[in-house]
Amino acid sequence: MPAGHVSRVRALYRRILLLHRGLPPDLKALGDQYVKDEFRRHKTVGSDEARRFLQEWEATVLWQQTNENQQNSTERVCFGAALPEEKLNDFRDEQIGQLQELMQEATKPNRQFSVTESRKPKF
Repeated sequence: MPAGHVSRVRALYRRILLLHRGLPPDLKALGDQYVKDEFRRHKTVGSDEARRFLQEWEATVLWQQTNENQQNSTERVCFGAALPEEKLNDFRDEQIGQLQELMQEATKPNRQFSVTESRKPKF
């Protein structure tokens, strides 16, 4: 793999994790784990799939940044986005299953991740 590709992947991965810092703790933990798993799953794919993977994640990051800027101006918090049917038609069965699992986990009333924010003790 060319060095430029590796640095592009690492920069994208770091940017996604930075964006997750603005999420509630349980969604941050879920998102961080999902991104980690996705990047590992795509570590050994062919060049065409790797290119598409990066393009989709870069588009997601751009969308998140735009959404974050809009939320800062309107103070309305919104997470996620609807996928158009034409994008869903391009997904493999395995990817549809992963999306279904992610949706179920993200919408559970009692989430698996029990993360609390650390607070400094008051004296």
